[in-house]
Amino acid sequence: MAELRIPGHIAIIMDGNNRWAKHHHRRKLAGHAAGADALRRVIRKCIERGVHTLSVFAFSSENWSRPKLEVDGLMRLFEKSLNDEVPELIENKIAIEVIGDRSQFPDSLIEAMARAEQATATGTRLKLNILANYGGRWDIADTAKRLAARVSDGTLEAEAIDEQLFEDSQNLSGQTTVDLLIRTGGEHRISNFLLWQSAYAELVFSDVLWPDFDGEALDACLLEYAGRERRFGKTSEQVAV
Repeated sequence: MAELRIPGHIAIIMDGNNRWAKHHHRRKLAGHAAGADALRRVIRKCIERGVHTLSVFAFSSENWSRPKLEVDGLMRLFEKSLNDEVPELIENKIAIEVIGDRSQFPDSLIEAMARAEQATATGTRLKLNILANYGGRWDIADTAKRLAARVSDGTLEAEAIDEQLFEDSQNLSGQTTVDLLIRTGGEHRISNFLLWQSAYAELVFSDVLWPDFDGEALDACLLEYAGRERRFGKTSEQVAV
């Protein structure tokens, strides 16, 4: 695997926790807890393979419509994971950033997010983006709103807004765009995830339910990615030069 082309930025839609729990005759929260273990395995493999950025869809803006008991359990698990994992993140030089609208989260969870980000800010081995209360359309609208505010207060000319300025102003500004987007669990859609950042991403869909996803499953996705020809609008002949 070391000689293959490795994506710099991987994004993952971690799907299948509830189906895994149902299959194993366990409660839904057990599936989410098993999913947290899967994330740890994938982080280790990303570091081993030399991936520099990993973005994971932890909680979409649509997930609030799930049963309250499940949502409350997810909030507790999210907060506990943030608090418990910080020492290991620091040890492994992993910088964490939570991206999304935090306004709906409990205060204690918001505080845990801020502590984890501050404590791991100097990490250089892997950037871990956790997308929470996030949606790709929200991301684009939020960026547009902030640019519109600059136009309104006179600090930006509307004519100056182009793709590069938008790129520099969005919620993952300063980070590379997504090279490989993986969705687990057998579904074949991107579900409003990183729409702007994944414009030229290679899409790989895995039938493996997220709690069962491991380093071997990630390597299978990396192998498929390595076999893709990334043309970015050019012809195969141009890419080959």
